[in-house]
Amino acid sequence: MRMQTWAGSLIVAGLLAACSPSPSPTAAPAQPLDTTPQAPTVADPGEPVASGNTPAAADVAAIAALNASFDPARDPVADLATAKVEAQRGGKRIVLDVGGEWCSWCHLMDAFIEGDAEIRSFRDAHFVWMKVNYSEDNENTAFLSAFPAIKGYPHLFVLDADGTLLHSQFTGELEADKGQPKGYDRKRFFAFMKDWAPTKAP
Repeated sequence: MRMQTWAGSLIVAGLLAACSPSPSPTAAPAQPLDTTPQAPTVADPGEPVASGNTPAAADVAAIAALNASFDPARDPVADLATAKVEAQRGGKRIVLDVGGEWCSWCHLMDAFIEGDAEIRSFRDAHFVWMKVNYSEDNENTAFLSAFPAIKGYPHLFVLDADGTLLHSQFTGELEADKGQPKGYDRKRFFAFMKDWAPTKAP
């Protein structure tokens, strides 16, 4: 009788041990929170514009770089591809601004546009402005051979969003009259921009 009780106790103990939950694995020690400052991502202006409706930081930088300077090292074929994507996304046209850092009238045009908030806002709303270098360092002959001959700098070509040439503008026609300070005539310059904007503005 004692034997049965003892054996029964062993069976019950074995069943209880089999049904009890296994000990949980030891948790890894908690890691301290990383509080080091994180630098924001820097956009690479060399990266192409991505497709879609919302430009990424790299797209914004790439678009801004199109009009930053007359750089002989830039590839106008790649720049035009970027400009076309942005023009199609924003319902804009493209202006190729051909000139060079050597060109005083090119710098006058930049200063004229940047110094006039209304013209600058109109430009940014309706055009993707892209500088194309022409200098002793790089005449961009292959690229510019697809366009009409240029007789003076800066020269402006207006393109549709798909890159189709719409207009070739000799900027001498937009200059201020003789007797006026050297520069561009605001009325004529603004009229040129309004005439070639995607939708004519009042």
